[in-house]
Amino acid sequence: MDKRPLKSELRSLLLATRNAMTAAQRAQSDAAISDRVLALHRAEPLRTLGVYWPIRSEPDLQNLYAELSAQGVSLALPFVLSKYQPLRFAAWKPGDPLEKDAMGIAVPANEKRFLLPEALLIPCVGFNAAAVRLGYGGGYYDRTLAVSPRPTAIGIAYECCRADFVSEPHDIPLDFVITEKGIIRLA
Repeated sequence: MDKRPLKSELRSLLLATRNAMTAAQRAQSDAAISDRVLALHRAEPLRTLGVYWPIRSEPDLQNLYAELSAQGVSLALPFVLSKYQPLRFAAWKPGDPLEKDAMGIAVPANEKRFLLPEALLIPCVGFNAAAVRLGYGGGYYDRTLAVSPRPTAIGIAYECCRADFVSEPHDIPLDFVITEKGIIRLA
């Protein structure tokens, strides 16, 4: 019999673990994750990148976003048009005004010019050895990754959120997971 916790229980446990990190641990980990994203960008340069605005103690990569933007990478933030549809991505650069959407997520406030990013930074509540992401349970990123053309999916997580859970048929593995400890590439 499988003794692993249900995804809902695991999600709560991982969020509590993430929330227990000190400000210093978080800042150090965020800087290390940013360095690894920059290393990946140097190895495989991007023109467009979907990013996220941090919520619920997710890794805060705002300094990275400013650096990538200064290097000419076009950034975009996710935008929910409809609850059961893939995410859309609105062009954004650091300093642009933001507003909360219907889901309470920060999105560009002004004209929403949509982009199709070639890669996405995707926050993870948790991730497993198969590079499958555990999110908040809404399925937005899974629906987004199921659409063609599929962007490169780069999970962003703290190492303490690595977990053992069984993937479900609708789960789509990430291409990479980047933590403060390293870059995990799906073979």
